[in-house]
Amino acid sequence: MEEILIVDNLRKTFKLTRKQQKINKTNETVKIAVDGLSFTAYKGEIYGLLGPNGAGKTTTLRMISSLIKADSGDAIVNGVSVVKNPEGVRGKIGFLTSELKLEDFFTPNYLYDYFSELHQVPKDIALERKDLLFKKFGVDSFKEVKIADLSTGMKQKISLIISIVHNPDIIIFDEPTNGLDVITAKVVTNFLQELKKEGKTVVLSTHIFSLVEKLCDRVGIIINGKMVVSDTLSSIVGNKTLEEVFFEIYEKEVGEE
Repeated sequence: MEEILIVDNLRKTFKLTRKQQKINKTNETVKIAVDGLSFTAYKGEIYGLLGPNGAGKTTTLRMISSLIKADSGDAIVNGVSVVKNPEGVRGKIGFLTSELKLEDFFTPNYLYDYFSELHQVPKDIALERKDLLFKKFGVDSFKEVKIADLSTGMKQKISLIISIVHNPDIIIFDEPTNGLDVITAKVVTNFLQELKKEGKTVVLSTHIFSLVEKLCDRVGIIINGKMVVSDTLSSIVGNKTLEEVFFEIYEKEVGEE
């Protein structure tokens, strides 16, 4: 199998304000968000990062995507180091987060054109790809409607389209079905499976067991910023459910603190 993403000993800490210390009921001035985390994703697979809220999943994906700098460690994205060449990494990945906010007064058409130009996609290819993606996700009828007037599900579809205008080989999704209705969630999960069939590598974070069981070839379980297990889904679960295995691991890790 071809290694396309190598995450090597990533670590990230954040300083806590007094208000944050009070909320977290701690006297510590620094929070360790990601603690020496490593894993590998291969070409043509869907890799899932599974963990509870606050486990460090989003921070990990942001470091891989070059949105924030790691305190130490590195991520090699299709041969490019995020530490040495963050700009090079940005051209090789698509990154979708539920926290992406689209400007209300723009239209899907405008946003697509803007981001395709930003990624220097040739105009003829960009137009062909726009037609394909807008039809696939049912955006055609809404392409000149302002973002402010669109539903949550339609906004998520447009965010997804924007994140892959440049047809990247690696697509990183942070909680891809969060807050979506069942119809839109199905459209998104079907698309992730299509990306895999095309030979793309998909890395997604989630806390939803059924999503991992449905989509992922391999999975890494993150607890308190640490990767506690990373393997094929079948090797991790054996004859149990993923939920059963996760809580066995979680109780062991938390109990040992």
